[in-house]
Amino acid sequence: MDTDITGNTAADRSEIAARVTRKLMWRIIPFVMLLYFVSFLDRVNVGFAAITMNKAIGLSPAAFGLGGGLFFIGYFLFEIPSNLILHRVGARLWIARVMVSWGLVSAASAFVSGPASFYTLRFLLGVAEAGFFPGIILYLSLWFPARQRAVAAAWFMAAAPISTAIGSPLSGALMQLPPFMGLADWQLLYLIEAVPAVVLGVVVLRALTDSPDKARWLDADERNWLITQLRDEARLRESNTGHTAAAWSALRDPRVLALALIYFGTSAGLYTLGLWAPLMIREFGFSALQTGLLNAIPAVVAVVAMIVWARHSDRTGERTWHVVLPCLLACAGFVFAGSATSALAIVLALVTVNVGISAAKAPLWAMPGTFLSGAGAAAGIAMINSIGNLGGFVGPAAIGWLKAQTGGYTAGLQLVAATLALSAIVALLLSRKTRQPVLPQVRHDH
Repeated sequence: MDTDITGNTAADRSEIAARVTRKLMWRIIPFVMLLYFVSFLDRVNVGFAAITMNKAIGLSPAAFGLGGGLFFIGYFLFEIPSNLILHRVGARLWIARVMVSWGLVSAASAFVSGPASFYTLRFLLGVAEAGFFPGIILYLSLWFPARQRAVAAAWFMAAAPISTAIGSPLSGALMQLPPFMGLADWQLLYLIEAVPAVVLGVVVLRALTDSPDKARWLDADERNWLITQLRDEARLRESNTGHTAAAWSALRDPRVLALALIYFGTSAGLYTLGLWAPLMIREFGFSALQTGLLNAIPAVVAVVAMIVWARHSDRTGERTWHVVLPCLLACAGFVFAGSATSALAIVLALVTVNVGISAAKAPLWAMPGTFLSGAGAAAGIAMINSIGNLGGFVGPAAIGWLKAQTGGYTAGLQLVAATLALSAIVALLLSRKTRQPVLPQVRHDH
């Protein structure tokens, strides 16, 4: 009979694996999704605030695009140090610090008075939030076996389009509030939407568990199975000649740079949507609330596509084409958006873009864990995210500058489309240079 050192049969291990998966999905994923929901809302609510803020504080389209993108400069500079600190002190303490600090900076954004203060607060918001996203990706890799990682990442990252789907109507409604205590609608938007980040930052201290060995909410046999499974996967990675565990080695690994370039295009697309989509829809004469409702439609479709595509990637064990095809779809969507002349056309284009960008992300973020571990994973994931998120600066800033030069969105949207085409090309080149590892099988059937 096939038994392990604890006396469990293959059927026992399969049953334990199923129980552990259910507990991980219900205990970890909903909470980190909530954290990312609030994070993404605080990053992109500036797109709704801009409806009245830009005129109130004298921001041109170019100045708004620049300020919106400066978030990612602060993010870039502090991302790797922040993730290395998280690796040392644990996710619970560091994620709590990140959330409280970004909530306070987001609230302070209600009091910007001109371009200089707008630039400063956007930069500081990036500094405050640095380390959150790669920290959660690293955290998931400490809990989920490789075969389940893309789906876990997909559910976590689905919070971004969900945030757009729910946050857009919410932000649109807040932008219709009357002045209160001398505060305009855009100021109330910043203040109200900053509160959840501070509150959840405190909750994190009690809700997050740093590692499986500390998980008292797992039974002893479940905890032992999970620790053994993750340890066996780590040994398999270490036996691979391409494995990287040291921080400095990860920062010099060409595969890390390649993944950062791929992520650059998806970030340029994601934050172009976050900052400019409300204003693009608004141009067709809709109210702030109607704009929010229409902006929610592409995000709802994207959530479904993201989960389905990630499940297919995990089931097949294939990553490259699961990144390439969505990037090309998003590229085509941006080209379509640049030529849209009706509200229906722009919404369909935004659906295409949202589906492509969202579907690419989970398979992409499942790749680093196949060759990085330990401090190398902390540094490498942070580097991918920090360099990649510079696309979040380039995309929105280019849209603003080119709109000022040309009077329309077409040129800027075509530029963002080009970054996604580049992402697809780099993904294909990376697959030719590296052999995709065979993912360890986690069986749930008997």
